[in-house]
Amino acid sequence: MRIVLFVFALFLSASTLFGQSYPKVIAQSGDGIYLLLRRHGLDPSEHLKPFLELNQENLGQDNSLYAGRTYLLPTASTAAEAAVESSPVEKATSSPAVLVEPLFGKSYERVEIKDKQLQGAVYYLIAGHSGPDPGAIGKYGAYQLSEDEYAYDVTIRLARRLMEHSATVYMIIQDPDDGIRDENILKMDTDEVSYFGRPIPYDQKQRLRNRVADVNQLYLKHKGAHQRMLSIHIDSRSKGQNIDVFFYHHESSAPGLALAQRIHEVFTTKYNRHQPNREYFGTVTPRSSLYVVKYSHPPTVFVELGNIKNDKDQRRFIIPNNRQALANWLCDGIIADYKASN
Repeated sequence: MRIVLFVFALFLSASTLFGQSYPKVIAQSGDGIYLLLRRHGLDPSEHLKPFLELNQENLGQDNSLYAGRTYLLPTASTAAEAAVESSPVEKATSSPAVLVEPLFGKSYERVEIKDKQLQGAVYYLIAGHSGPDPGAIGKYGAYQLSEDEYAYDVTIRLARRLMEHSATVYMIIQDPDDGIRDENILKMDTDEVSYFGRPIPYDQKQRLRNRVADVNQLYLKHKGAHQRMLSIHIDSRSKGQNIDVFFYHHESSAPGLALAQRIHEVFTTKYNRHQPNREYFGTVTPRSSLYVVKYSHPPTVFVELGNIKNDKDQRRFIIPNNRQALANWLCDGIIADYKASN
C-alpha cells in the first residue's frame, strides 16, 4: 500500500469509464486497493480514482475489497483522462480535506489535512528489520519487546503526521493488518511486506538491497522534488545503559546532515522543556557504512530511538503517547528542515 497525499476530486463519468474493456483480476485475502493496484504494476496515485469508479458496486465498507471477487483494473489512458477532468475539492468547499488511508488502521485511517507546510516534499520511511527479522529483543516483565514492532509503530505514526501537512509519503515496509496501535505490548508477527507487496527475505543483505532498490526506484519518479529518507530503529545495548535518541548520516551528504541536525535541535528543545532537570545527550554523527545510508539516493537519516533492553528507555516505546511524541518531534524537525531548504 502506498501512502500518497492527493487532494481527491471529481470522478470520471460512467460513460467515459465503461466505454472500453478492462483487465479483470481476483482479489486475494488481505488485499487492499493499493496493494492490488501495485501488484499489477499500477500507480495508486494515478489509478485509484478510476478503480473506485469502475468497481463502485463491488466494494465493501470504506472501499474495502472482497477476497475472491473479480475487479476491473483501469488502464493508463483512463488515469490520464481522470487527471484532465478532475478539479480540486478544496475549490468547491471550505471544509478541510480528509484522506482515508487503511494502512493506519480503523481508528486512525481518516487523515485531516491541516495545512500545506510540506506540500511538494517527498519522504521515504523505513521501519527497521521486519518480516522474519524482529531486530533487537528486550525483556519487559513476562513479555518480549521486538524492535521491528515498536519502530514500525513510530514510523507509521510519523507517516500520518507528515500527511497531515500535505507531504507525499511512502511507507517502504508495511504491515497489512497492524495499523497504528495503542497497546503497550505490541504483538510480534512476521507478515510485513515491502512497498511493492513482496515478502521480506530471510537474508539480511537481500532485505537491505530490496528496500533501498524500492526507494531508489520511487526516487526517480520524483526527480527535482525535495526528497528525504528516514530509517527508524531501536538499539540494543547492555541493560544498564540508558541512551537518548541519536542520528546517523552520510559524511558526504550536506542535506542529510542538515536534516539530522534540525531533528536533533527539536529533540534538544523538547527535552529542555519537558525534562528541564535532565540534559539531552543525543548525537548527530556520520556513519556512511550503513547500507541504507550509503546506497539510498535521497539524503538519508538513520534514527536510533533508544536501548530496547534498558528499563528507562523502554518507557519511551511501551507508552503509546511516548511513541506519538517521538513521531511528532521527528515531524517537527522535518518541517523545520523543509522550510530551511526552500
